[in-house]
Amino acid sequence: MTTTVIGLTGGIASGKSTVAALLAGRGALVIDADRLAREAVEPGTPGLAAVVARFGDGVLRPDGRLDRPALGRIVFADPLARRDLEAIVHPAVRARAAELTAAAPAGTVVVQMIPLLVETGQQDAFDLVVVVDAEPAEQVARIRARDGLGEEEALARLRAQADRERRLAAADVVLRNDGTPADLADRVDRFWAGLTGSPGAEIH
Repeated sequence: MTTTVIGLTGGIASGKSTVAALLAGRGALVIDADRLAREAVEPGTPGLAAVVARFGDGVLRPDGRLDRPALGRIVFADPLARRDLEAIVHPAVRARAAELTAAAPAGTVVVQMIPLLVETGQQDAFDLVVVVDAEPAEQVARIRARDGLGEEEALARLRAQADRERRLAAADVVLRNDGTPADLADRVDRFWAGLTGSPGAEIH
């Protein structure tokens, strides 16, 4: 059996993590690029040293760990700064994701959850690209509720990503997430059944 490698993406606060958890519960191996990115800038790593060299000691907490809110304020307000951060972190994340994928048993469905999959031009690197999609107004409301941000800050984070049309154009499968959690779980069920060849299944 061959391993199937899925690239899972979507706009900020679209529900990617929820979909990833649902897929993991059905047997997929989920590789979270955000978690790998956090590991890449842990204290003592070359990644953290490079971030401090580029952005200064102001992005460090007193305990020497990365001050993510402070760094976020810089990179979400400055596209050049964001590109510089991505140039530090993304190569390490891709290398580690490739290692974890290669180590998966034959026949595994591997789901790489990558928020910036389209922005970083990785859509051709997967057997299937799955996009979780929600209306922008819903995303902004979720960002504000989740992160305690104002309207403009939430909009800035939304605009920092690829536009919705680019993501949808890259998708092999779109999972809509504008309804209830039960609606989303049902869509994931149908997608998983179709992917794994269950009788009577559909991919939506």
